[in-house]
Amino acid sequence: MKKYLLAAGVALVSLFFIATHSQAHCEIPCGIYDDEMRIQLILEHITTIERSMQQIIEIEKKDPQQSNQLIRWVMNKEEHADKLQEIVSQYFLTQRLKPSAEKYSQQLTLLHQMLITAMECKQSTDLSHGRALRDLTSQFKALYLDSK
Repeated sequence: MKKYLLAAGVALVSLFFIATHSQAHCEIPCGIYDDEMRIQLILEHITTIERSMQQIIEIEKKDPQQSNQLIRWVMNKEEHADKLQEIVSQYFLTQRLKPSAEKYSQQLTLLHQMLITAMECKQSTDLSHGRALRDLTSQFKALYLDSK
């Protein structure tokens, strides 16, 4: 009986590990890349971050007693900033940018600025950070896809 419980526990932990790490792209390399889709995901995360910031600001103005809803929006903002940072780090920086590329330095600088700006989004509800993140993403998209 203990063997079955142990096996079930190992299987459950394995499923949890797979589920929590399935968002990152593999590093095999598999050769299956969709750069434009990743950029679209980044833009979707930015929209969610901005919407969360707007909701936090509104809740604080209207009813500061709505702490549960406020916390949920803050968590949502954090989660999407983390996902954006993961795409930038795990996908573009780790796998897609090549040090030998002609525009490597410019691309690297933009991605680093995106990581910093995503962090700033986590630290506040200043909507200018969301706009800056969107602008940096557009600049990166133009520079990166143009070099392909």
